[in-house]
Amino acid sequence: MFLNRLIVSDFRNIASADLTFSPGINCICGDNGQGKTNLLDAVNYLSVTKSFLSSTDRYAIRYGASRATLHGRYQVDNDQVEIALSINDGGEKELRIDSKACRKISDYIGKIPVVVVSPSDSSLINDSAQARRRFINIMLSQTDSDYLTAAVNYNKLLKQRNKLLKQPGVHPMLLDSFTEMMAPLADYICEKRRETVLRLSAQTALFYREISGNREEVSMEYDSDLLGCRAEKLFGESINKDMALGFTSVGVQRDEIQFLMGGKPVRMCASQGQQKSFIIAAKMAQYKIMNELFKASPLLLLDDLFDKLDIHRVNFLVDMVLKDNFGQVFITDTDRTRIGEIVSKYTSESMFYGVKEGVFERI
Repeated sequence: MFLNRLIVSDFRNIASADLTFSPGINCICGDNGQGKTNLLDAVNYLSVTKSFLSSTDRYAIRYGASRATLHGRYQVDNDQVEIALSINDGGEKELRIDSKACRKISDYIGKIPVVVVSPSDSSLINDSAQARRRFINIMLSQTDSDYLTAAVNYNKLLKQRNKLLKQPGVHPMLLDSFTEMMAPLADYICEKRRETVLRLSAQTALFYREISGNREEVSMEYDSDLLGCRAEKLFGESINKDMALGFTSVGVQRDEIQFLMGGKPVRMCASQGQQKSFIIAAKMAQYKIMNELFKASPLLLLDDLFDKLDIHRVNFLVDMVLKDNFGQVFITDTDRTRIGEIVSKYTSESMFYGVKEGVFERI
């Protein structure tokens, strides 16, 4: 599976682009701020209908325009699939598959799997638990449609429950009805996250040993209010507390995924180099697990790594990507010569584009 053509209109700083790609390595070169990352984000949008830059949808539209459109042609086995996504200035999205409107975007997620490695991944270590939950959610949403449905429905009910809790004099029996609807969803989400973190932890440890030369032991641990306690009991016991606070104080929306080195938080005890190695190992673990589940290679987007990583980590990452029969890869870099020399060591199946002020040219 690979993307062989991408048409972009009024997306971020890209007014118009019509690009074809190699099924192997695709390199996007140019100075910072010219549109390299924006192109990768367009590819990501066509896979998961969201940005990997954590910005709201309306900011994906080029300044002065009212709508952004993305059109991708994919080769999937022996068939071609056309995916079109439009985003209007109200943040509303319309998705079409082979010219047919997709009524539920959630039904589409996972059809074109993708993994992104970018400088923004530092948030996985340095930001709040929400960033780590998002990492797990993006992976599970692509690999398990039942999980995505459960997460969407849980979040809708949670929002309604919190709104209700802000009203004075709410009756506990009304909250009991939310417990009946939310509890089975929460239990399912908890179990799927627990299973996934266990699998990610084991695979991340293996990749990290390769990067570090067996210097440190790393792991992930899943922490949830629901571990050892059913959600129905948990929600029931927290009703009085929640009414006093005005929001839902327990549930999977509070989950944490601990990133550990030698049993201690990576954020507290690891050097910057060790943190970068941990992130690379975690993302490669995500890729490997998704590859096994799909029995096909996800698209791999590597954004601006060569300016953020030392040569040892760059060489390890590229070697790991290209030696293991990975699928289609998109790489951005500011230095055409550098990325060309690295890629040429592994494959001749590559394509290069330069970009300046949102305009792309084959080089």
